[in-house]
Amino acid sequence: MPKAKYYFNTHSLKYEKVVTSWRKRILRILGFVTTATVFSVVIVYIAYSLFDSPKEKQLKREISELTLQYEILQQRVDQAYYVLKDLQARDDNIYRVVFEAEPIPSSVREAGFGGIDRYKSLEGYENSELLVSTTKKLDQLTKQMYIQSKSFDEIIKLAKSKSEMLASIPAIQPISNNDLKRMASGFGYRIHPIYKTTKMHYGMDFTAPTGTDIYASGNGTVSKVEYSKRGLGTHVIIDHGYGYQTIYGHMSKILIRRGQKVKRGDVIGKVGSTGTSTAPHLHYEVAKQGKKINPINFFYNDLSPEEYETMIEMSSRSNQSFD
Repeated sequence: MPKAKYYFNTHSLKYEKVVTSWRKRILRILGFVTTATVFSVVIVYIAYSLFDSPKEKQLKREISELTLQYEILQQRVDQAYYVLKDLQARDDNIYRVVFEAEPIPSSVREAGFGGIDRYKSLEGYENSELLVSTTKKLDQLTKQMYIQSKSFDEIIKLAKSKSEMLASIPAIQPISNNDLKRMASGFGYRIHPIYKTTKMHYGMDFTAPTGTDIYASGNGTVSKVEYSKRGLGTHVIIDHGYGYQTIYGHMSKILIRRGQKVKRGDVIGKVGSTGTSTAPHLHYEVAKQGKKINPINFFYNDLSPEEYETMIEMSSRSNQSFD
């Protein structure tokens, strides 16, 4: 029970009991409640400013965990990107070289994505930079993997036709030359037998008696048959596909016709000395994509390593050509 309060009345010179009206009581209560409310709001504000609520702590833990997972994901994307780079390097420098396919241009592999607003929905957050960076890497990785997948599809097709390609590429000597004594002049600058000046000799000369068989060095289609009294004289050009052509010059007789299919080892004509020639021989050339290249690189099917070394040494001698 609350204690009664008294005050000294100076008029009556007596102690009288303090009587508080209901109005004052209500005002006091309201004042107390208001003061308490203000202090509570201030305390709560300070507490929320300096300290996290349990819900905020939970959300912050989740954000921290998600950020960590994004960083781990970004590392895994980087690892996958390095693996893809290795596959791309193998594709361009091994697989496509083996199957003689052009490498995929870096402009195609590294092509970006269109649209400046592609990642706009990820902006405006505390970790937007991490989100945008990871998403960009995933997009690039996805596109490059797609391009690499299409490249491997092409390689598979090339592998299936590899046997046909191997049969088509020039790979044997165009005349029988078991003792290697018929190779007279090689690819490179040689002395012209008629003009006696140094000129580029774009093929190899094989000496042989007139009428010696001449063989197709690979499967292909006869693209040209020409009878001439100048230059290569009576000669044949075979298109082997895959960018390869072979030329057989100074023939005395042609045994095939234009458009005819030939197999490696088929007799296509006879050795002669037609055109600009000083003695019976076969002038043999190999061209790749229209560029004449050294035929010495295409005798691997009928020469042992030792014979090949001997042939290289003989073809590199600076001597006089026969045409």
